Amino acid sequence: MPVSPARAAAFDILLRVERESSYASELLHANQSLSSKDHALATELVMGVLRWRSRLDDEITASSSQPLKKLDLEVLITLRLALYQFRFSDRIPPRAALNESVELVKRARKRSAAPFVNAVLRKLSSPLCTSAPRVVNAFDLANAYSHPQWLVERWAREYGIPAAKQICEQNQSAPTTTIRLRKSSTEDELKAEGLQLLPGELLRDARRVQSGDVAKTKTFRNGSIAMQDEASQLVAALVGNASHQALHILDCCAAPGGKTLAIADQNSSAEITAVEVHPHRARLLRDRLRSTPQTQVLTADARDLPFSSTFDRILSDVPCSGTGTLRRHPEIKWRLTPSDLTDLHNRQIAILRSALAHLKPGGRLIYSTCSLEKEENEDVLEQLLSESNSVQRVDCREELDSLKSSGALIWPDPASLLRGPYLRTIPGVHPCEGFFAAILEKSM
Repeated sequence: MPVSPARAAAFDILLRVERESSYASELLHANQSLSSKDHALATELVMGVLRWRSRLDDEITASSSQPLKKLDLEVLITLRLALYQFRFSDRIPPRAALNESVELVKRARKRSAAPFVNAVLRKLSSPLCTSAPRVVNAFDLANAYSHPQWLVERWAREYGIPAAKQICEQNQSAPTTTIRLRKSSTEDELKAEGLQLLPGELLRDARRVQSGDVAKTKTFRNGSIAMQDEASQLVAALVGNASHQALHILDCCAAPGGKTLAIADQNSSAEITAVEVHPHRARLLRDRLRSTPQTQVLTADARDLPFSSTFDRILSDVPCSGTGTLRRHPEIKWRLTPSDLTDLHNRQIAILRSALAHLKPGGRLIYSTCSLEKEENEDVLEQLLSESNSVQRVDCREELDSLKSSGALIWPDPASLLRGPYLRTIPGVHPCEGFFAAILEKSM
């Protein structure tokens, strides 16, 4: 029997995720050959396998005559795909999933493994009778929600077991598509194109897509909206709104450009410099910012900025582990190691030092990550502040109160978005991804 386009695409994407350390969301977005129905199924299969990988592997181990580490990657991915369909997809008959999985192995030129795959999947195809897991500690959470134990233990220590459970639960769910309206009339245009929208939960200009495909709308293609999580939108809002002042603003780690675009929209009279280290991403950034003529894109390393200019506002949204975005990027949790956090910390502090050297006296710098990890957030700030007497923290409450007063922030309890003087959103606790932000001001 032929392999369906959706399952074939899911298999190919999962193989590239493992072999090339690619990001599944980018590969899915780039695949334009599938119908809408097949693309939706391929997305469910890819993201489902990545979200539940350790649970799937535990079951496969129990039914396989060979250790997982000895299986060819093509065979293991085939088994994961089939088992995900058995356990998590009611709309796919087990027999169809099993038969197509055997064909997938043959398609991958592993024909000799087809009898093995068939035998393992026959064992696994029976419904699994389990009661709801009892969750009392980080070990239970990691097993129940298919996360690395070391990562869940960190969240339990830092945020408590209830919040860690909310993080894990949200990570295992499909993300909501959230957009930012660049002008108010855009909402009517989207509705005319068949989209159903709900209000944002944090910000006035945010909308949640209830139904419809944003990416296929003329409104999206002409750049009138931006797909952007609400926490990301909020970080950009912290830069401030100075539409009638000729500020100089630097975004020193700008790609993919969602925050740069938001900053440009709220600061129409500013001159904005956006820096990106990778040439191909800089090219994409220029294309995305084509509607903002006040923005200049430079290809450079933020740790060694190639100019002497100083700026009134700087956004340092630094490269990070991304543990606040696991709902959209579940592969991260299987790649990340504790030692990576040390490497990231060192890179982040280097970027922050470089950026501060270009901050004008009296100017403000917003440091941000989409990480839940202390090493990348509070520890970076504490180290920087211990090194320098020329900068001080500004309580983020000040800027949130200003956003609330202006009506831009609609979240009823701004204080709940704070952890000490810092912005701290937590997936599941808040209706968005996990972001951290701090505001620093240079002495006059």
